[in-house]
Amino acid sequence: MTALPQKVAVIGGGDIGCGWAALCASAGWPVTVFDSNASGLERAATDVPRRTRALVALERATSGIVERGLKEFTQARSLLQAVQDADWVIEAIPEDMIAKQKVFGSIEQVARADALLTSSSSGIPPADIFARCRRQDRCLVTHPLNPPELIPLVEVVPAARTSAAAVVQAQEWLRALGRMPILLKKPIPGYVVGRIAAAVWRQCIDLVLDGAIDVDQLDRAVSLGPALGWAAAGPHLTYHLAAGDGGVTLFVQQLLASFEGWWGQLATWQRLEPEQQRALTQSIERAYKSNIEQLREARDRRLGAILRALEQARTT
Repeated sequence: MTALPQKVAVIGGGDIGCGWAALCASAGWPVTVFDSNASGLERAATDVPRRTRALVALERATSGIVERGLKEFTQARSLLQAVQDADWVIEAIPEDMIAKQKVFGSIEQVARADALLTSSSSGIPPADIFARCRRQDRCLVTHPLNPPELIPLVEVVPAARTSAAAVVQAQEWLRALGRMPILLKKPIPGYVVGRIAAAVWRQCIDLVLDGAIDVDQLDRAVSLGPALGWAAAGPHLTYHLAAGDGGVTLFVQQLLASFEGWWGQLATWQRLEPEQQRALTQSIERAYKSNIEQLREARDRRLGAILRALEQARTT
């Protein structure tokens, strides 16, 4: 295993950037956050410690290591200060290809020659993100799910010119943070998680806008229905187990025709018109009138409980 990074630099003080920083701090790793927007740095100064310490209450980190990591958590005043001595630079700015290209061009000018450079993009092809970089061998995507400090899955998406050593190093550092990296065999728009989420969400939106079900009932149908089974087994294994000893062969024989009938009736639209956007947002806001922070805390408690249960099941 390669040595752990002596310093991680996170570029971007938004929700994903603060989540990465909280995750690193919770492992006791020195981490520095930089954001070109002063409000982003102000947010990180309070949000990262709060989210890091919340992991202790959720039984995802230990207090002593968390406090050690937070002692070495800093906010940089410049990109140079953030990345010049970092072993790992994590870009976590908004999902804008041109902006990402520009920031990586700037990072490459001041980062160490052996630093690992990763993007948190949720779906832009890595070849596009790193198009302006001279050293693309050390560049790849490590796409976390939100919140990064809680959900362990991270998509690792190398570009054509990414070296095998960089891929290995990224995976080892992610595992050291308690993450579960999945390696994509080829880059595709939206990657794997984004494409699955987009397909499911389109159908969920369509069912709500069609009047078949209310937002809160739809969310319950997903979270306590297929999502619960998928959390334990994933879709392919779920269906492989569904037909007993006959496995997926019997499942396909018995139920494929039903699925093919449903597939023919699923939503296929590719954009939401303005009036549909308004109807959807109003439906969601009506369903969830509580304070956003209260809803987030409740979600995080449930995520923590689910993760503990899954981990306990794996070790028994």
